[in-house]
Amino acid sequence: MAAPESATARLARLLTMVPWLVNRQGIDIARAAAELGVSTEQVEADLALLFVCGTPGHLPDDLIEAEWDGGRVFLRNADTIARPLRLGLDEATALIVGLRALAAVPGLDERDAVDRALAKLVDAAGDASEVSDRVKVALAAAVPSDTLSTARAAVAAHRRLHLRYVVASRDETTERDVDPMRVVSLDGNWYLEGWCHRAQDVRLFRLDRVAAIETLDVDGTPPTEARPRDLDTDLFTAGPDDLRATLALQPEAAWVVDYYPVESVERAADGTITASIRAADLTWLRQLVWRLGGAARVLEPAALRDEVAAGAADALASYDV
Repeated sequence: MAAPESATARLARLLTMVPWLVNRQGIDIARAAAELGVSTEQVEADLALLFVCGTPGHLPDDLIEAEWDGGRVFLRNADTIARPLRLGLDEATALIVGLRALAAVPGLDERDAVDRALAKLVDAAGDASEVSDRVKVALAAAVPSDTLSTARAAVAAHRRLHLRYVVASRDETTERDVDPMRVVSLDGNWYLEGWCHRAQDVRLFRLDRVAAIETLDVDGTPPTEARPRDLDTDLFTAGPDDLRATLALQPEAAWVVDYYPVESVERAADGTITASIRAADLTWLRQLVWRLGGAARVLEPAALRDEVAAGAADALASYDV
């Protein structure tokens, strides 16, 4: 059974459908459905919805007129949205930058399609596309193309993977069998998400830390209890082997405890916060403290505090140069 369509998806289709139909008055409804990639019943349902849409006031002259009883579609009184939607400068720039980053992904199967779409978008944007040349997107860690392609192929074929995986926080290489669920790029790194048979739970594996990867001749369908994480909130979900760090945050950095999972929060009367955070890798936390400048200070562990101080000192020294 297909998942119900979201309101956002339907609105996007309607905004595309109106100018398309206005410029094809009298088109056969079956042909319109085929061109729009939906069923005839869906077109009729959309037209019925458009019939009660229009500009504020909701008087007869304010509403879109839709007719389709005779098997042909006519739309009237839709002049305000009769022109196809156009991308703004910000939207076009974001798409161009995103497509360029996608084209640089190792082992991308759809590279030709991406290149064609990028060429059309740059041509349509004209001189405005030059703005995108100032934006560069690069993944922080290099991942061998065969590692990335093997992981993707295993996801598509539902085959189990055997990994030799480096756990950076313990300076240890582990052997793991993983039923892959998806490959994602997040915060500048490539991750494989899957059911780890060693942990008996869903885990994220950074692909630049995969020392070796092998596709096994075993069905790799994850168990029914395996659920993808909400990566907007759960990337730093604490595990039993994670490291703990304690930060002192100034009031202007209080948003950190709302944005990242924290174990404990202590708020002082002056608005400062002491927060305890657990993570498998503290590299991201070091970068966070640097971004916050003087609004955050590492209390523990001492090694992380020293790394932050050394990095800040190097940054200051570069100004002297």
